Amino acid sequence: MPSDLLSFFASGLTGSPWWLVLLYSVCVTQLTIFAVTLYLHRSQAHRGVDFHPVIAHIFRFWAWLTTAMVTKEWVAIHRKHHAKCETEEDPHSPQIYGIRKVLFHGVTLYQQARKDRAMVEQYGSNTPDDWLERHIYAPLPALGPTLMALINVSLFGSIGLAIWAIQMLWIPVMAAGVVNGLGHWWGYRNFETTDSSTNLTPWAFFIGGEELHNNHHAYPSSSKFALRRYEFDIGWVVIRMLSALGLAKVTRVAPSLAVRPNVNLPDMDTVRALLAHRFGVMREYFRGVIVPVLREEADRAGDKMSQLRGRLRRALANNGRWLDEESRERMGAWVRERPLISVVMDYQRRLSETLERSGRNGDALIEALRVWCEDAERSGVAALEQFARRIKGYQLVGA
Repeated sequence: MPSDLLSFFASGLTGSPWWLVLLYSVCVTQLTIFAVTLYLHRSQAHRGVDFHPVIAHIFRFWAWLTTAMVTKEWVAIHRKHHAKCETEEDPHSPQIYGIRKVLFHGVTLYQQARKDRAMVEQYGSNTPDDWLERHIYAPLPALGPTLMALINVSLFGSIGLAIWAIQMLWIPVMAAGVVNGLGHWWGYRNFETTDSSTNLTPWAFFIGGEELHNNHHAYPSSSKFALRRYEFDIGWVVIRMLSALGLAKVTRVAPSLAVRPNVNLPDMDTVRALLAHRFGVMREYFRGVIVPVLREEADRAGDKMSQLRGRLRRALANNGRWLDEESRERMGAWVRERPLISVVMDYQRRLSETLERSGRNGDALIEALRVWCEDAERSGVAALEQFARRIKGYQLVGA
Protein backbone atom coordinates (compact mmCIF):
# COMPACT_ATOMS: atom_id res chain seq x y z
CA MET A 1 0.00 0.00 0.00
CA PRO A 2 2.71 2.58 0.83
CA SER A 3 4.42 1.91 -2.50
CA ASP A 4 1.09 2.31 -4.32
CA LEU A 5 0.54 5.60 -2.51
CA LEU A 6 4.00 6.84 -3.43
CA SER A 7 3.42 5.81 -7.03
CA PHE A 8 0.14 7.75 -7.07
CA PHE A 9 1.79 10.91 -5.72
CA ALA A 10 4.57 10.52 -8.24
CA SER A 11 2.45 10.12 -11.39
CA GLY A 12 -1.25 10.44 -10.51
CA LEU A 13 -4.08 8.69 -12.33
CA THR A 14 -2.67 9.48 -15.80
CA GLY A 15 0.88 8.23 -15.31
CA SER A 16 2.10 11.77 -16.13
CA PRO A 17 3.48 11.33 -19.69
CA TRP A 18 5.23 14.56 -20.62
CA TRP A 19 3.08 15.23 -23.69
CA LEU A 20 -0.12 14.93 -21.68
CA VAL A 21 1.21 17.27 -19.00
CA LEU A 22 2.12 19.84 -21.67
CA LEU A 23 -1.20 19.50 -23.54
CA TYR A 24 -3.21 19.77 -20.32
CA SER A 25 -1.26 22.83 -19.16
CA VAL A 26 -1.81 24.65 -22.46
CA CYS A 27 -5.52 23.78 -22.53
CA VAL A 28 -6.31 24.80 -18.95
CA THR A 29 -4.39 28.09 -19.11
CA GLN A 30 -6.03 29.04 -22.43
CA LEU A 31 -9.45 28.12 -21.07
CA THR A 32 -8.78 30.45 -18.14
CA ILE A 33 -7.82 33.24 -20.54
CA PHE A 34 -11.03 32.65 -22.52
CA ALA A 35 -13.11 32.68 -19.34
CA VAL A 36 -11.66 36.11 -18.54
CA THR A 37 -11.65 37.76 -21.98
CA LEU A 38 -14.88 36.27 -23.34
CA TYR A 39 -17.06 36.00 -20.25
CA LEU A 40 -15.83 38.50 -17.66
CA HIS A 41 -14.57 41.12 -20.12
CA ARG A 42 -16.52 41.12 -23.39
CA SER A 43 -19.79 39.70 -22.08
CA GLN A 44 -20.20 40.80 -18.44
CA ALA A 45 -18.26 44.08 -18.32
CA HIS A 46 -19.16 45.48 -21.76
CA ARG A 47 -22.19 43.44 -22.93
CA GLY A 48 -20.67 42.96 -26.37
CA VAL A 49 -21.75 39.30 -26.58
CA ASP A 50 -24.32 37.11 -24.84
CA PHE A 51 -23.54 33.44 -24.26
CA HIS A 52 -25.95 30.54 -23.90
CA PRO A 53 -26.60 30.02 -20.15
CA VAL A 54 -24.69 26.72 -20.18
CA ILE A 55 -21.61 28.28 -21.81
CA ALA A 56 -21.83 31.34 -19.56
CA HIS A 57 -21.89 29.16 -16.47
CA ILE A 58 -18.99 27.02 -17.67
CA PHE A 59 -16.93 30.18 -18.05
CA ARG A 60 -18.06 31.51 -14.66
CA PHE A 61 -17.30 28.22 -12.94
CA TRP A 62 -13.88 27.93 -14.58
CA ALA A 63 -12.94 31.51 -13.64
CA TRP A 64 -13.85 30.74 -10.01
CA LEU A 65 -12.00 27.42 -10.12
CA THR A 66 -8.75 28.82 -11.54
CA THR A 67 -8.56 32.47 -10.42
CA ALA A 68 -10.71 32.90 -7.28
CA MET A 69 -12.07 36.05 -8.91
CA VAL A 70 -15.67 37.07 -8.24
CA THR A 71 -17.55 38.18 -11.36
CA LYS A 72 -19.06 41.30 -9.79
CA GLU A 73 -15.72 42.46 -8.41
CA TRP A 74 -13.80 41.92 -11.64
CA VAL A 75 -16.47 43.70 -13.68
CA ALA A 76 -16.61 46.63 -11.27
CA ILE A 77 -12.85 47.14 -11.26
CA HIS A 78 -12.66 46.97 -15.04
CA ARG A 79 -15.56 49.36 -15.57
CA LYS A 80 -14.00 51.84 -13.18
CA HIS A 81 -10.72 51.53 -15.10
CA HIS A 82 -12.53 52.72 -18.23
CA ALA A 83 -14.47 55.43 -16.41
CA LYS A 84 -11.42 56.87 -14.60
CA CYS A 85 -8.61 55.81 -16.95
CA GLU A 86 -5.17 57.33 -16.28
CA THR A 87 -6.43 59.34 -13.29
CA GLU A 88 -5.77 58.96 -9.57
CA GLU A 89 -8.97 56.89 -9.36
CA ASP A 90 -7.87 54.36 -11.99
CA PRO A 91 -7.37 51.04 -10.15
CA HIS A 92 -4.30 50.04 -12.17
CA SER A 93 -2.80 52.77 -14.38
CA PRO A 94 0.97 52.59 -15.00
CA GLN A 95 0.83 56.33 -15.67
CA ILE A 96 -0.16 56.78 -12.01
CA TYR A 97 1.46 53.84 -10.20
CA GLY A 98 4.45 53.32 -12.50
CA ILE A 99 5.04 50.46 -14.90
CA ARG A 100 6.98 48.31 -12.40
CA LYS A 101 4.16 48.46 -9.85
CA VAL A 102 1.45 47.43 -12.34
CA LEU A 103 3.60 44.88 -14.19
CA PHE A 104 4.89 43.04 -11.13
CA HIS A 105 2.26 43.83 -8.49
CA GLY A 106 -0.92 44.13 -10.55
CA VAL A 107 -2.65 41.48 -8.46
CA THR A 108 -1.97 43.56 -5.33
CA LEU A 109 -3.69 46.55 -6.95
CA TYR A 110 -6.62 44.29 -7.84
CA GLN A 111 -6.92 43.06 -4.26
CA GLN A 112 -6.82 46.62 -2.95
CA ALA A 113 -9.54 47.72 -5.38
CA ARG A 114 -11.90 44.85 -4.56
CA LYS A 115 -11.99 45.94 -0.90
CA ASP A 116 -13.85 49.11 -1.91
CA ARG A 117 -17.35 47.69 -1.53
CA ALA A 118 -19.06 50.96 -2.45
CA MET A 119 -17.15 50.95 -5.75
CA VAL A 120 -18.05 47.30 -6.37
CA GLU A 121 -21.73 48.09 -5.85
CA GLN A 122 -21.57 51.18 -8.06
CA TYR A 123 -19.79 49.63 -11.04
CA GLY A 124 -20.69 45.94 -10.68
CA SER A 125 -24.36 46.12 -11.58
CA ASN A 126 -26.19 43.52 -13.71
CA THR A 127 -23.83 40.68 -12.90
CA PRO A 128 -24.95 37.17 -11.77
CA ASP A 129 -26.79 37.08 -8.45
CA ASP A 130 -28.13 33.52 -8.33
CA TRP A 131 -27.88 30.93 -5.56
CA LEU A 132 -24.45 29.71 -6.68
CA GLU A 133 -23.05 33.24 -6.75
CA ARG A 134 -24.44 34.15 -3.33
CA HIS A 135 -23.59 30.92 -1.53
CA ILE A 136 -20.46 29.54 -3.25
CA TYR A 137 -18.66 31.69 -5.82
CA ALA A 138 -18.72 35.03 -3.98
CA PRO A 139 -18.37 33.93 -0.31
CA LEU A 140 -15.94 31.06 -1.00
CA PRO A 141 -13.52 32.28 -3.70
CA ALA A 142 -10.53 30.36 -2.29
CA LEU A 143 -12.41 27.07 -2.54
CA GLY A 144 -12.11 27.11 -6.34
CA PRO A 145 -8.28 27.07 -6.56
CA THR A 146 -8.19 24.54 -3.72
CA LEU A 147 -10.36 22.16 -5.72
CA MET A 148 -8.20 22.84 -8.79
CA ALA A 149 -5.10 21.81 -6.85
CA LEU A 150 -6.75 18.55 -5.78
CA ILE A 151 -7.82 17.82 -9.37
CA ASN A 152 -4.32 18.45 -10.73
CA VAL A 153 -2.63 16.29 -8.08
CA SER A 154 -5.14 13.50 -8.67
CA LEU A 155 -4.46 13.56 -12.41
CA PHE A 156 -0.70 14.06 -12.45
CA GLY A 157 0.64 13.48 -8.95
CA SER A 158 3.24 15.87 -7.58
CA ILE A 159 3.80 17.57 -10.95
CA GLY A 160 0.18 18.64 -10.74
CA LEU A 161 1.24 21.18 -8.12
CA ALA A 162 3.57 22.77 -10.66
CA ILE A 163 0.73 22.92 -13.19
CA TRP A 164 -1.50 24.46 -10.51
CA ALA A 165 1.15 27.08 -9.72
CA ILE A 166 1.30 28.06 -13.41
CA GLN A 167 -2.50 28.32 -13.50
CA MET A 168 -2.55 30.53 -10.40
CA LEU A 169 0.11 32.83 -11.86
CA TRP A 170 -1.37 33.00 -15.36
CA ILE A 171 -3.97 35.74 -14.85
CA PRO A 172 -1.95 37.80 -12.31
CA VAL A 173 1.01 37.86 -14.71
CA MET A 174 -0.62 37.94 -18.16
CA ALA A 175 -3.73 40.00 -17.39
CA ALA A 176 -3.10 42.05 -14.27
CA GLY A 177 0.53 42.58 -15.23
CA VAL A 178 1.04 42.43 -19.00
CA VAL A 179 -2.32 43.74 -20.27
CA ASN A 180 -2.92 46.34 -17.56
CA GLY A 181 0.75 47.32 -17.45
CA LEU A 182 2.41 46.97 -20.85
CA GLY A 183 -0.96 47.53 -22.52
CA HIS A 184 -0.76 51.14 -21.31
CA TRP A 185 2.97 51.57 -21.75
CA TRP A 186 4.47 49.96 -24.85
CA GLY A 187 3.25 49.01 -28.33
CA TYR A 188 1.53 50.64 -31.30
CA ARG A 189 -1.64 52.73 -31.43
CA ASN A 190 -4.34 52.64 -34.08
CA PHE A 191 -6.41 55.25 -32.28
CA GLU A 192 -5.60 58.45 -30.42
CA THR A 193 -7.70 57.61 -27.38
CA THR A 194 -7.73 59.87 -24.32
CA ASP A 195 -5.74 57.25 -22.43
CA SER A 196 -2.31 55.72 -23.08
CA SER A 197 -3.56 52.28 -24.21
CA THR A 198 -1.52 50.39 -26.80
CA ASN A 199 -1.75 47.25 -28.91
CA LEU A 200 1.00 44.87 -27.85
CA THR A 201 0.95 42.87 -31.10
CA PRO A 202 -1.37 42.69 -34.12
CA TRP A 203 -1.56 38.88 -33.88
CA ALA A 204 -3.47 38.37 -30.66
CA PHE A 205 -3.68 34.70 -29.80
CA PHE A 206 -1.51 34.12 -26.74
CA ILE A 207 -3.72 35.91 -24.20
CA GLY A 208 -7.09 35.59 -25.88
CA GLY A 209 -7.01 38.73 -28.02
CA GLU A 210 -6.36 41.08 -25.10
CA GLU A 211 -3.12 42.08 -26.82
CA LEU A 212 -5.22 44.49 -28.94
CA HIS A 213 -5.76 46.78 -25.98
CA ASN A 214 -5.77 50.15 -27.77
CA ASN A 215 -8.46 48.89 -30.14
CA HIS A 216 -10.53 47.87 -27.12
CA HIS A 217 -10.22 51.28 -25.47
CA ALA A 218 -11.28 52.96 -28.70
CA TYR A 219 -14.43 50.78 -28.92
CA PRO A 220 -14.99 49.29 -25.43
CA SER A 221 -18.35 47.66 -26.15
CA SER A 222 -17.19 45.89 -29.31
CA SER A 223 -16.89 42.13 -28.91
CA LYS A 224 -14.34 42.11 -31.73
CA PHE A 225 -10.91 43.52 -30.90
CA ALA A 226 -9.21 43.14 -34.30
CA LEU A 227 -10.02 46.29 -36.28
CA ARG A 228 -7.38 46.29 -39.02
CA ARG A 229 -7.01 43.85 -41.91
CA TYR A 230 -3.68 42.59 -40.63
CA GLU A 231 -4.87 42.06 -37.04
CA PHE A 232 -6.03 38.73 -35.60
CA ASP A 233 -8.13 38.22 -32.46
CA ILE A 234 -8.42 34.60 -31.36
CA GLY A 235 -11.17 35.51 -28.91
CA TRP A 236 -13.32 36.71 -31.80
CA VAL A 237 -12.70 33.39 -33.60
CA VAL A 238 -14.08 31.52 -30.58
CA ILE A 239 -17.10 33.85 -30.41
CA ARG A 240 -17.87 33.27 -34.08
CA MET A 241 -17.58 29.49 -33.62
CA LEU A 242 -19.95 29.55 -30.63
CA SER A 243 -22.30 31.85 -32.55
CA ALA A 244 -22.40 29.42 -35.49
CA LEU A 245 -23.43 26.69 -33.01
CA GLY A 246 -26.19 28.86 -31.56
CA LEU A 247 -24.30 29.24 -28.26
CA ALA A 248 -23.46 32.95 -28.50
CA LYS A 249 -25.11 36.11 -29.80
CA VAL A 250 -22.97 39.08 -30.81
CA THR A 251 -24.66 42.28 -29.62
CA ARG A 252 -22.04 44.93 -30.45
CA VAL A 253 -19.11 45.37 -32.80
CA ALA A 254 -17.34 48.54 -33.86
CA PRO A 255 -19.21 50.08 -36.85
CA SER A 256 -17.38 50.56 -40.11
CA LEU A 257 -16.80 53.92 -41.73
CA ALA A 258 -17.72 54.80 -45.31
CA VAL A 259 -17.21 58.00 -47.32
CA ARG A 260 -20.12 59.44 -49.32
CA PRO A 261 -19.02 61.29 -52.44
CA ASN A 262 -19.97 64.88 -53.24
CA VAL A 263 -21.19 65.91 -49.78
CA ASN A 264 -20.81 69.69 -49.56
CA LEU A 265 -21.84 70.24 -45.94
CA PRO A 266 -21.55 68.05 -42.83
CA ASP A 267 -24.88 66.61 -41.69
CA MET A 268 -26.17 64.36 -38.90
CA ASP A 269 -24.67 61.29 -40.57
CA THR A 270 -21.30 63.07 -40.47
CA VAL A 271 -21.72 63.86 -36.78
CA ARG A 272 -22.63 60.27 -35.87
CA ALA A 273 -19.67 58.91 -37.81
CA LEU A 274 -17.18 61.37 -36.34
CA LEU A 275 -18.36 60.81 -32.76
CA ALA A 276 -18.32 57.01 -33.14
CA HIS A 277 -14.87 57.09 -34.78
CA ARG A 278 -13.40 60.19 -33.11
CA PHE A 279 -10.21 58.41 -32.04
CA GLY A 280 -9.67 56.97 -35.49
CA VAL A 281 -10.42 60.35 -37.06
CA MET A 282 -7.76 62.03 -34.92
CA ARG A 283 -5.26 59.35 -35.88
CA GLU A 284 -6.19 59.85 -39.53
CA TYR A 285 -5.65 63.60 -39.08
CA PHE A 286 -2.16 62.95 -37.75
CA ARG A 287 -1.24 60.61 -40.57
CA GLY A 288 -3.03 62.48 -43.34
CA VAL A 289 -2.33 66.09 -42.36
CA ILE A 290 0.42 66.49 -39.77
CA VAL A 291 2.83 63.88 -41.19
CA PRO A 292 2.72 65.30 -44.76
CA VAL A 293 3.27 68.82 -43.39
CA LEU A 294 6.19 67.56 -41.29
CA ARG A 295 7.74 66.05 -44.41
CA GLU A 296 7.20 69.27 -46.33
CA GLU A 297 8.82 71.27 -43.58
CA ALA A 298 11.68 68.78 -43.39
CA ASP A 299 12.37 69.26 -47.08
CA ARG A 300 12.57 73.01 -46.50
CA ALA A 301 14.52 72.97 -43.24
CA GLY A 302 16.86 70.06 -43.88
CA ASP A 303 18.46 68.67 -40.74
CA LYS A 304 16.75 71.23 -38.48
CA MET A 305 13.69 68.99 -38.24
CA SER A 306 15.78 66.44 -36.36
CA GLN A 307 15.79 68.78 -33.36
CA LEU A 308 12.48 67.23 -32.33
CA ARG A 309 13.22 63.56 -31.97
CA GLY A 310 11.52 60.30 -31.09
CA ARG A 311 8.97 60.60 -28.30
CA LEU A 312 8.41 64.34 -28.80
CA ARG A 313 7.67 64.00 -32.49
CA ARG A 314 5.30 61.09 -31.85
CA ALA A 315 3.56 63.26 -29.24
CA LEU A 316 2.37 65.55 -32.02
CA ALA A 317 -0.34 62.94 -32.63
CA ASN A 318 -2.05 63.87 -29.37
CA ASN A 319 -0.78 67.43 -28.79
CA GLY A 320 1.63 66.20 -26.11
CA ARG A 321 -1.09 64.81 -23.84
CA TRP A 322 1.27 62.35 -22.10
CA LEU A 323 4.41 64.50 -21.93
CA ASP A 324 5.74 66.01 -18.76
CA GLU A 325 5.67 69.80 -18.44
CA GLU A 326 9.25 70.33 -19.60
CA SER A 327 8.86 68.12 -22.69
CA ARG A 328 5.53 69.75 -23.54
CA GLU A 329 7.20 73.17 -23.42
CA ARG A 330 9.98 71.96 -25.73
CA MET A 331 7.46 70.61 -28.19
CA GLY A 332 5.39 73.81 -28.01
CA ALA A 333 8.44 76.00 -28.66
CA TRP A 334 9.46 73.82 -31.59
CA VAL A 335 5.96 74.05 -33.10
CA ARG A 336 5.71 77.83 -32.65
CA GLU A 337 8.90 78.31 -34.65
CA ARG A 338 7.25 76.64 -37.65
CA PRO A 339 4.09 78.53 -38.73
CA LEU A 340 2.75 75.81 -41.04
CA ILE A 341 3.03 73.10 -38.38
CA SER A 342 1.53 75.51 -35.86
CA VAL A 343 -1.49 75.96 -38.13
CA VAL A 344 -2.24 72.25 -38.53
CA MET A 345 -1.67 71.63 -34.81
CA ASP A 346 -4.20 74.36 -34.00
CA TYR A 347 -6.75 72.78 -36.33
CA GLN A 348 -6.07 69.43 -34.67
CA ARG A 349 -6.82 70.96 -31.26
CA ARG A 350 -10.02 72.61 -32.51
CA LEU A 351 -11.32 69.39 -34.08
CA SER A 352 -10.50 67.37 -30.98
CA GLU A 353 -12.29 69.83 -28.72
CA THR A 354 -15.33 69.80 -31.01
CA LEU A 355 -15.60 66.02 -30.93
CA GLU A 356 -15.07 65.79 -27.18
CA ARG A 357 -17.91 68.19 -26.34
CA SER A 358 -20.54 65.50 -26.11
CA GLY A 359 -22.98 67.84 -24.31
CA ARG A 360 -23.74 69.73 -27.51
CA ASN A 361 -26.90 68.95 -29.39
CA GLY A 362 -26.84 67.72 -32.97
CA ASP A 363 -27.46 71.09 -34.61
CA ALA A 364 -24.69 72.74 -32.60
CA LEU A 365 -22.24 70.01 -33.55
CA ILE A 366 -23.16 70.26 -37.21
CA GLU A 367 -22.61 74.02 -37.12
CA ALA A 368 -19.25 73.64 -35.33
CA LEU A 369 -18.11 71.09 -37.91
CA ARG A 370 -19.33 73.29 -40.77
CA VAL A 371 -17.25 76.21 -39.47
CA TRP A 372 -14.21 73.98 -38.94
CA CYS A 373 -14.45 72.52 -42.46
CA GLU A 374 -14.92 75.94 -44.07
CA ASP A 375 -11.93 77.36 -42.21
CA ALA A 376 -9.81 74.31 -43.04
CA GLU A 377 -10.67 74.54 -46.74
CA ARG A 378 -9.52 78.16 -46.73
CA SER A 379 -6.31 77.41 -44.81
CA GLY A 380 -4.07 77.13 -47.86
CA VAL A 381 -2.68 73.81 -46.56
CA ALA A 382 -3.36 71.19 -49.23
CA ALA A 383 -3.41 68.17 -46.89
CA LEU A 384 -5.75 69.95 -44.47
CA GLU A 385 -8.11 71.05 -47.27
CA GLN A 386 -8.29 67.49 -48.60
CA PHE A 387 -8.98 66.10 -45.11
CA ALA A 388 -11.81 68.61 -44.52
CA ARG A 389 -13.49 67.74 -47.81
CA ARG A 390 -13.24 64.03 -47.03
CA ILE A 391 -14.69 63.99 -43.50
CA LYS A 392 -17.87 65.81 -44.57
CA GLY A 393 -18.93 62.62 -46.36
CA TYR A 394 -18.28 60.22 -43.45
CA GLN A 395 -21.07 57.78 -42.68
CA LEU A 396 -21.43 54.78 -40.39
CA VAL A 397 -21.96 51.34 -41.90
CA GLY A 398 -23.26 48.46 -39.84
CA ALA A 399 -23.93 50.55 -36.73
